[in-house]
Amino acid sequence: MAIESAAEDPAASAAARVVLFDFDGVIVRGDSFTAFMRWHLRRSWWRLALCILLLPLLAPFCLVKRLRIRILGVFVRIALLGIDNERFERLLDVFVVDWVGRPRIFIRAGIRELRRHMQAGDRVIVVSGCEERLLRRIFDAIGLTGIELIGSRLREGRLGLRKDVHNVGRTKPQQLAAYGIEPPWDVAYSDSAHDIPMLKAAREAVLVNAGVETVRRVERALNVAPRRVDWF
Repeated sequence: MAIESAAEDPAASAAARVVLFDFDGVIVRGDSFTAFMRWHLRRSWWRLALCILLLPLLAPFCLVKRLRIRILGVFVRIALLGIDNERFERLLDVFVVDWVGRPRIFIRAGIRELRRHMQAGDRVIVVSGCEERLLRRIFDAIGLTGIELIGSRLREGRLGLRKDVHNVGRTKPQQLAAYGIEPPWDVAYSDSAHDIPMLKAAREAVLVNAGVETVRRVERALNVAPRRVDWF
């Protein structure tokens, strides 16, 4: 886990305000790991063909909310068949060079706010469902090094990489706690109602570019209107 990039002074880190940022939809547009998966599948015809063959069989199950993540996990497993850690990291290197150079990938206001908190001496932690090594490469590519990251993680299996930790929903506070970061945190930024567990534990919850339904769900869960921002 990339949380080892924390501030070098433990006392200073403990005294700083803790500010959490989601990644997809807050720092970048869209879903960065999904973008990597699509890029990888387009480069591997047999994996893409297998996904297309299974799509009509599995798509109806995506209508069941509790099964949706599992079905998506099947396609991730197919995309990563035969891929070990070394090859995965080589793929990330190639993907990130191409991806970060595309127009309108980054939400500039989100990056400015992240930098502002860092300059204010806050302890900034990006807590994302994106795979952790991909997160690190994206931040390194744009010159934002030394940021603490907690993301999803993959592990090697007999058939290739598979899910180890899927860092979404209730898992985010659990992963924070595993690294000694206990609630309440001072500020949490997110664009999604999936982050209600993280937002609920914040002294100040901030919704980024959130739609009406997301705002309604978060307000109901928090019993208070979160701060809302529109970032471009």
